[in-house]
Amino acid sequence: DDMVKVSILMAVYNTAEYLPQCLDSLLDQTMGDFQVICVDDASTDDSLKVLESYAHGDSRIEVISLAENHGQAFARNQGLMRAQGTYTCFLDSDDWLGKDALQQIVSAFEQDETIDSVLFRCRYYYSEDRIEEYPMPAFEKMEKKDKEAAASVDGQPVALSGEQAFELSLTWKIHGVYAVKTSIHLQYPYDDSSRSYSDDNTTRLHYLASRKVVSCGGAYFYRQHAASVTHQISSRRFDYLKANATMMAELRRLKVSSHLLKVYENERWKNVVGIYLFYWQHAHELADADRREGLHIIRNTWKSIDFRMIFPENKNKLGFLSCRSSLLPEGICWRLFRLQANLYFLLKRISGKI
Repeated sequence: DDMVKVSILMAVYNTAEYLPQCLDSLLDQTMGDFQVICVDDASTDDSLKVLESYAHGDSRIEVISLAENHGQAFARNQGLMRAQGTYTCFLDSDDWLGKDALQQIVSAFEQDETIDSVLFRCRYYYSEDRIEEYPMPAFEKMEKKDKEAAASVDGQPVALSGEQAFELSLTWKIHGVYAVKTSIHLQYPYDDSSRSYSDDNTTRLHYLASRKVVSCGGAYFYRQHAASVTHQISSRRFDYLKANATMMAELRRLKVSSHLLKVYENERWKNVVGIYLFYWQHAHELADADRREGLHIIRNTWKSIDFRMIFPENKNKLGFLSCRSSLLPEGICWRLFRLQANLYFLLKRISGKI
């Protein structure tokens, strides 16, 4: 059967030093019928050279070279258009897979044709002596309950419904490192509306579109380093709120239950406070235009939150008071919101919590 089982999408940008470890981990897999589509996003280091030398040595590795840098979502979508596998996953070019990861993924899918997404075992790699597994109590709890009820058929993975997995992913109680049936991925390609964070949206939509979601033992090693977007002091951080807005619009379009809308609106509100904290701590390190734009995005998001959907514990406390009122002009409400948030952050700083 020369059907490709798994297509691996790899967006590459200036990771020449990590690429050999990443690609070797694929060539070392216990399962051979896969396709690796590497998309070089206009790297300025030797990444493209490294990719081409690997592709020259193994026909399962394909290289697409982009003339200008577009960001990860765009790059992965270029790869997705060439995906021939039944299942598709991504592998970031500074990460790598455990030896049997793809085998485990495929075995999980093949146990039940209604399984549409399979999660890797995600291991955060800080250094050789510090590797931490991403905890997923949702799956563990279910496994335990199943064992107690002796309801699980031997070796059958514990399955979440798409809705359950989607809801858990809204607060990242389950992670977003997974493989999905290619047919679903093509229905929901990466959202490249913002350069950072919008792949979170795609993951959640894939879970939502899945009939069943399981996890397997295949390890994905996720390298942690200070250079990643989530650790940088950069105006890109404000993109998170834009990606949240796109997601909310998509959920409304898909007519998801009011419960899920509420859960997500609460996340969005917590993110407004979280990103405003980032602004409070780092505004002086940003360029003037970035600072203004950031505050503008925060204000617009604050204005767009439907506070009727916010749970009492997320709005009746200092730091999280909306201060929105139909009796006062919006500008005054915004200033009041900022004042109470600034006070909250200041108290947290004094008590050593931030």
